[in-house]
Amino acid sequence: MTTTVTALRNSAQPSVAEDPRWARIVARDKTADGRFWYSVSTTGVYCRPSCPSRTANPGNVQLHDSLAGARATGFRPCKRCHPDGPSIEAENAVLVARACRIIEESEEEPSLETLAEAVGRSPSYFHRLFRAVTGVTPKGYAAARRAMKLQEGLTSGSSVTAAIYDAGFNSSGRFYEKSTDMLGMTPSRYRAGGADEEIRFAVGQTSLGAILVASSRKGVAAILLGDDPDRLLRNLQDRFPRAHLIGADREYEALVAQVVGFVEAPRLGLDLPLDVRGTAFQQRVWQAFREIPAGTTVSYAEIARRIGAPGAVRAVAGACAANNLAVAIPCHRVVRQDGSLSGYAWGVERKRALLERESARPGAQKRPSPEGPVSG
Repeated sequence: MTTTVTALRNSAQPSVAEDPRWARIVARDKTADGRFWYSVSTTGVYCRPSCPSRTANPGNVQLHDSLAGARATGFRPCKRCHPDGPSIEAENAVLVARACRIIEESEEEPSLETLAEAVGRSPSYFHRLFRAVTGVTPKGYAAARRAMKLQEGLTSGSSVTAAIYDAGFNSSGRFYEKSTDMLGMTPSRYRAGGADEEIRFAVGQTSLGAILVASSRKGVAAILLGDDPDRLLRNLQDRFPRAHLIGADREYEALVAQVVGFVEAPRLGLDLPLDVRGTAFQQRVWQAFREIPAGTTVSYAEIARRIGAPGAVRAVAGACAANNLAVAIPCHRVVRQDGSLSGYAWGVERKRALLERESARPGAQKRPSPEGPVSG
């Protein structure tokens, strides 16, 4: 009789596999660390949710709301995930931050071996670790820092030569090979605030509101969406404060019409030369955006994994916010992990409308934007 009562009582309790937290353990969800712990009776250890060990049988698992509850089992802490102290990811982030400071404070780019030795890791392991945390290689990070120093030097009034050497370039020839890609224009022109750079632009109208398209000699440099055409133009002027802005002509209006047509019917595709200006990391993220097929969405975390930087989810979101080429670089196709729509530089309702148009069947009637047409 006692055995029957015990069996009935146990059957009334939900199994660990039915607990929503179990799915987070199976997914090794790092965001769950510190929220709960689990212990495994067959191995006699307790772990954090993101533990990389082989997934245990849920029948042998007990969930704990606190670290004290996990310790109360009498089991030992797992040696792989270190549930009692900082996570391995946190420790790695400290090592990478130390390496970043070394790069930033060095007059010349330190070698991979020098950085690895400074943090006590092998060069190959450190290289993988640095890229996983920051999204770029140590060399790429150093290059971005040099570019930033160069930009600061040029805008502060330093001569081009002084800015080149202050930024850590040990020869002007080596710098000039990369200067246009790094700055988007020649160093002297950048120093002058983009003076004499010609930017052609035109403002059009879509069912989602106003659209401004602007191009340098290299390609389309900005596609901006909004409610107020004048505000879009001021935005363009802020980005190119001393450039020579040239209003639309018939040839350029035809290009703008092509962009407008793409906004209205995204499945038509958009094949235009682009002048993409951003850091090495941002450009990797934006390229990943462009590889997302129309009609589908991808999470920020998935983009981070695709570029080989699973720990750089926030940096991916930052690159998304920095995108100045609406629809051409389709950051509207990136959503939260649960599929919900997050912030969008040109409004969440526009993001929703673009996704609906992309997922609509060919020939289906287009739904009007919730905001409706916006007059110029």
